[in-house]
Formats: sequence, structure tokens, C-alpha cells
Amino acid sequence: MHSGDTTSPAERLRLIHTHFLAPGGGGPRAERTARATEPAAAIRLDVYDHLRDAANEVTALVKSLCDEADPYEPPPARVEDTYRWCIEETAHLDEQRQRSRDAVIYRQGLQHAILMGDAKVIRRHPCPDCATWGLTWDRRRETVVCLNRHCADDDGQSTTWTLAQIAEKHIARQSARAARAT
Repeated sequence: MHSGDTTSPAERLRLIHTHFLAPGGGGPRAERTARATEPAAAIRLDVYDHLRDAANEVTALVKSLCDEADPYEPPPARVEDTYRWCIEETAHLDEQRQRSRDAVIYRQGLQHAILMGDAKVIRRHPCPDCATWGLTWDRRRETVVCLNRHCADDDGQSTTWTLAQIAEKHIARQSARAARAT
């Protein structure tokens, strides 16, 4: 997590669950609205889908990281406890698998922030290619774009990155910093 950002992925998940999932919850709606002759959905379905997908992905991650000889507890009932559960259930794993876990959690944190309308979280990361601070979120293409004109391909197209790539680079930098500090 960047030092200027105090909102963890777990806190973002809790905020989405308590504030954005509520009927008429905050933030712009990404889904199509109902016609006037149809009643509105009681909750934001795009937010509900996002929460369900995030929790399912973390549950599948724990299953894939833990082998059959190493049983794990079932996932928590409260969605906001998902990341704590994931970290506890995989704390015994080797460093590489823990970094994979951390990258998924961090990527989901970025997704949560973007869903809540905070795409500025992308600007807190250097470009993985040119290392400048010129990244931005392209909502239309749902990708990260480097705005540095020197960081473009031969056709002049901006370099693009997935949230997963940004998260993996972030976790790798954190691990390298931690290794240097010891």
C-alpha cells in the first residue's frame, strides 16, 4: 500500500458493502437503469456482482494455494472478513505464493477504489516500463495507460497495463524494499 493511501483493500470492501450496496448507494451507476414502467432494483446489482466475484475469487485463490493435505477453514460469512481469512489461511505458505496472494488482494483493492469512483489510486504507481508517474485509468477501455509520450510503441500508441500487472509490480517492489531493509 502506498504511504499516502490509508485505505486498505479490506476497508474498501467494507465501504462498498455498507455504503455502495445499499439501495440507491453512492457512486455513479455502471449498469443500465430500469424503464419507468419497471420497479428499480432494491440494491445496486453491479455492486452486488462485484462483491460476489471478489469473494469467490479469493475463496478460489485459497483453494488453489493450499494443497489437499493442508485443510483450511471455510470462508467467512461476512464479506468484509474475506481478506483477513485469506491471509490467515495462507500465512504458512512460501514467500512466492504469499506474494501471489497479496497481488490478488491489492488488485481487488484497486478495483474497489475504481468502482467507488476513485480512479486516482492508479496515479500512485510508477509505470512498470518507464518508471515515471504518468499512469491513469482509462475507464472506456478498463485499462491503465501511461501518459508519458516516450513510453509508447513504434506506432505512437500509449503503453497499457492491466490492474493485475500494476498490482504484481507493486507487491514485487514492496518485497524488494522489505528484503533490503533486513
